[in-house]
Amino acid sequence: MDLQEVMDYLESKGSEQTRKIYSRHGAPANLFGVKVGDMKPIEKQEKNNHSLAQELYATENGDAQYLAGLIANPAEFSKEELEQWAKDATWYMVSEYAVAWNLAEHPNCPEIAREWIFSDDPKLQVVGWAGYAAFLGIKKSEGHDIAAVKELLDKAEKEIHDAENRVRYTMNGFIIAAAGAYPELTAHCKEIGDRVGQVKVDLGGTACKVPIIRPYVENMEKRNRIGKKKAKAKC
Repeated sequence: MDLQEVMDYLESKGSEQTRKIYSRHGAPANLFGVKVGDMKPIEKQEKNNHSLAQELYATENGDAQYLAGLIANPAEFSKEELEQWAKDATWYMVSEYAVAWNLAEHPNCPEIAREWIFSDDPKLQVVGWAGYAAFLGIKKSEGHDIAAVKELLDKAEKEIHDAENRVRYTMNGFIIAAAGAYPELTAHCKEIGDRVGQVKVDLGGTACKVPIIRPYVENMEKRNRIGKKKAKAKC
């Protein structure tokens, strides 16, 4: 499919109800309101069509950017291209999922993510934390440097309440992800959660809530999810 065919398909699947829901979550006006499930046929057909993904992302349409993340080939991104995607993301579902998943599956994820986490740009920080969190949950992270993760856990604990709004949310998610990815860090992460407490994030006019770390991790333990890895970040 070419760009126009995909955009026509997305427009045909959009609905005012979904658009309104996404808008309450901070989506841009440039959006059709397409459910993720309706993107799956295109994802299946155009998987790893990186050139089409780049064209879709450049439209700045919120639905097109999310789909671009699903069909992009993480290995084909240069660091500079991935950084531009992070900076051009139109809302959090793009930055924290579509872009972050590609960072998670990128060959140099830990190095890039760490650099962005320590940057001064909140948009890069968000993708850095979210991408690293997703990386921890996939099989390619097995054997990863635990000390590097602990350093970032310390940083998150110290800075989470003073960080930018969505950075706070992704820091909280990183702590939970580390607890679930590495059994040797689970107790440590729960203790961090006790010290951090409830993380306040402005989630707009939605009913969404920020997960409280200890109860969330304990629920993972009850479901025997600690240490379980997925094959890939994208879903």
